[in-house]
Amino acid sequence: MRDSKALYNSKVFALVALVAFTALLFAFAPHIGAAAPFDEYDLPTDLLTIEDLYCVIIKDNDAQLLALEGGKVDMLGDIARISDIRRLSDNEKIDLYLAEGFHAFFLGLNLRKPPWDRVELRRSIWEVLDRKQIVRDVFGGYALPLFSFLPPASPYQAESPVGESNLEKARERLEKSGWRWSKKGVLIYPGQTKPIPRMKLMTPTAQVAPTTAEIAERICESMRGLGIPIETEPMDFSMMVSRLDRRDFDAYVIAWGLSRDPDSLYAFYHSSMDIEGGYNISGIKLPDLDEALEALKYAKDENEARAAAREAQKLLYEYVPQVPIYSRYYVTALRNDWENAVTSKYTTPDNVYSFLSLKHRKGRKNFYWSLPEEPRNLNPLSAGSAYDWQVLSLIYESLLGTDPFTLEDIPWLAKSWRIETTDDGRERTRLFFVVREDIKWHDGKPFTAEDVKATIAFMRRHSIPRYYDNVKDIEDIKIQGDLVVITFSQRSFWYLHQIGGLPILPAHVLCNTEDWRSLSPDKLIGTGPFQFASYKPGEYVKLLKNNNYWRRAVR
Repeated sequence: MRDSKALYNSKVFALVALVAFTALLFAFAPHIGAAAPFDEYDLPTDLLTIEDLYCVIIKDNDAQLLALEGGKVDMLGDIARISDIRRLSDNEKIDLYLAEGFHAFFLGLNLRKPPWDRVELRRSIWEVLDRKQIVRDVFGGYALPLFSFLPPASPYQAESPVGESNLEKARERLEKSGWRWSKKGVLIYPGQTKPIPRMKLMTPTAQVAPTTAEIAERICESMRGLGIPIETEPMDFSMMVSRLDRRDFDAYVIAWGLSRDPDSLYAFYHSSMDIEGGYNISGIKLPDLDEALEALKYAKDENEARAAAREAQKLLYEYVPQVPIYSRYYVTALRNDWENAVTSKYTTPDNVYSFLSLKHRKGRKNFYWSLPEEPRNLNPLSAGSAYDWQVLSLIYESLLGTDPFTLEDIPWLAKSWRIETTDDGRERTRLFFVVREDIKWHDGKPFTAEDVKATIAFMRRHSIPRYYDNVKDIEDIKIQGDLVVITFSQRSFWYLHQIGGLPILPAHVLCNTEDWRSLSPDKLIGTGPFQFASYKPGEYVKLLKNNNYWRRAVR
């Protein structure tokens, strides 16, 4: 048995610094937070000062910049274009913040159908893409070419031996495997007589994600050079996610904000996760890969986890279910009439700690935060996009959280916990959470251990795709007063984080919810610092200050 002080954040970012970008940092002088421990007991007693929080929907990149410069929005996150960084750095009313990140951008392929079912074709695509050129041209050197299935900052990353673009070698591999080219240079599938059909690569529009759209075009150009007839298919991001969930696609590009833990590999590539809405979007299903991923998921300790992560990545490099492209920094701009933003080397101001602390120099109570896309789904049980969770993360909370300065686990809805291994003939993990007693839901009802049990039981009973991997191994849940005891069917190094990061919903809402896919706005009841007020499509999502919020602001 061991005691822990912890909290989990599934979207914590950390990236290895690039020497080329170091010069950029000094040139533009963005704010990089100094490391300092987060002490929940050393906080000011004043409540958060923001009363109305507007997530303003602005899809056009240039319009976002104009809104920030003109004071129509106070904060703009995820700035990717080097020209935008240069432009904003010259504005005396705006501060830029930079943080390392667990960002990873991939080319995804639908392995369920030809031609992507042929591994030699996927390997050739890996080899033909010039990631280094993409990073130089698109990001001006402040991103890293990615040749691995985990981001560079991950302590579990195993680098691929293939790191240079080589069209000649890629074509040679295809020829040896029986591929031929038509007179027009289009690939012919082995054993077939006709060229492979034209295909589409789904991408967000250039208006919403200009760098992603440009990279998608470059990827298609490289693939056409190999003989693959493919073109980009720009679309609304919510439509793109919907099609990915239904597995209705040829290829796509997507960026992920990954976590400290490598168990994302299981979610992305284990065959059990190839369900509608599941994260195994590529559809890879191979017994030896499943076995390696299961060894990772059920690792008993750090050493087992590292060995299993290496073996899983070795197989992923062999099978290439996706093609990693790049990993980059996160850059956020905040108008400097707001003070007390919480930032560190790991996080920019767009985080919950900042919203607890931000204060306007002249006393303004409304805050306007740019949201670059319509929230596709304001339902915490099925929401999957970063735009959905930009809103929902301020409404719902989890048992555990992450120190923004050290990335260590800290208590949140749970004030303490411990982990033990059962000794009843087979090794099983058991988690103990003691929940706080001073918390109320947005509707005024008390938060209790029963809410934790109801949330987990609901996710298990309905096999909800977004959380299936987190809860499927739970054998039993018991509560006694403010104590929640969760017993698993196996032992795993990762169970604490998988449960500690779940959004907790009220039992009195779940007991009246028959269809988890449709949660009406009046049921968006959380414990977070803000509560849902209204959503006006095309304009904004409005959140109101939770006057009964249990946590004090961060200094």
